Amino acid sequence: MALKYKRVLLKLSGESLMGDQGFGISPERLQHYAEEIKTLTDKQVEVAVVIGGGNIFRGLQASASGIERVQGDYMGMMATVINGMALQSTLEGLGIYTRLVSAIEMKQIAEPYIRRRAIRHLEKKRVVIFSAGTGSPYFTTDSAAALRANEISADVILKGTRVDGIYSADPEKFPDAERFDRVSFTKVISQNLGVMDMTAFTLCQENNLPIVVFDVNEKGNMERIVSGEAVGTLVEG
Repeated sequence: MALKYKRVLLKLSGESLMGDQGFGISPERLQHYAEEIKTLTDKQVEVAVVIGGGNIFRGLQASASGIERVQGDYMGMMATVINGMALQSTLEGLGIYTRLVSAIEMKQIAEPYIRRRAIRHLEKKRVVIFSAGTGSPYFTTDSAAALRANEISADVILKGTRVDGIYSADPEKFPDAERFDRVSFTKVISQNLGVMDMTAFTLCQENNLPIVVFDVNEKGNMERIVSGEAVGTLVEG
């Protein structure tokens, strides 16, 4: 069966790695994500991953502890590298070739980000894990995901969340919230639906890069999306 998406960028939050823990990395959740990514590589889908660091440290919360914002943001970037290393190790345990790429140079553990080299890794069917955000403070990992997805000419951003799509309000607080199967960029902005931060979202809108918001914890969802099934909420147009 023909694939709808052949090159994807998967955006995972750091918080999702915690599982039911209050901090750190859940081995079960890490294994689940690795196995879901394998369903894509088995279909010869080219996969890039951007993962957050909120399970370890959030730059935006640093000021509350007296840490200066820029310093806190860099600390958050380091957290994404730790998560990237964990995901890399788990993927390689499943026999998947990977490359950990960092926007901040740390040559002992990760390659520096070079766009053409990253694309070549994808062409060779290696999973590329982009870490350290954009390498600059004041930008979230959502922005890093949008930037890298556009740079590598991804077909779509797969934004994994705890819920099965975009709702008119938080479905965990408002059970009667309306769920959207498909929504335009304009509607997301006008209704402040909070898919990604505005910098990331605008970058996708300007470059016509679709976003699929889906429940990352349900087994098989990633495979269904690339195969063309209607899973989650598609943001486009």
